[in-house]
Amino acid sequence: MSQTQLSADQILEIAVESLEDVKGDNITVLNVSELTDMMDYMVICTGTSKRHVNSLGQNVVEHAKSKGLQPLGSEGRDMGSDWVLVDLYDVVVHVMTEEARSFYDLEKLWDIKPEQR
Repeated sequence: MSQTQLSADQILEIAVESLEDVKGDNITVLNVSELTDMMDYMVICTGTSKRHVNSLGQNVVEHAKSKGLQPLGSEGRDMGSDWVLVDLYDVVVHVMTEEARSFYDLEKLWDIKPEQR
């Protein structure tokens, strides 16, 4: 459970809204609460380029902060990265280029049926 006053579902909504605001593609939500204690949801989104991936990750961080949620951390937020991760306590957001998403195939790795948004 998070150290915030927000529920996992509220954090999930913040994450998805922030990705939709910057035109994230193929936003997928995986409920992993039965598989791990580390998080309740994993959000996976595709960006059209490395610059778009960076912008999407940055928007998640900024939108979370504007709602009073300080992210635990983020990785890959530079212009050369094809994968950005933002840790929002009970929700972990992965933003990837199409190539990286196909290569790592997190949906298959976690082997659960995703919810499409």
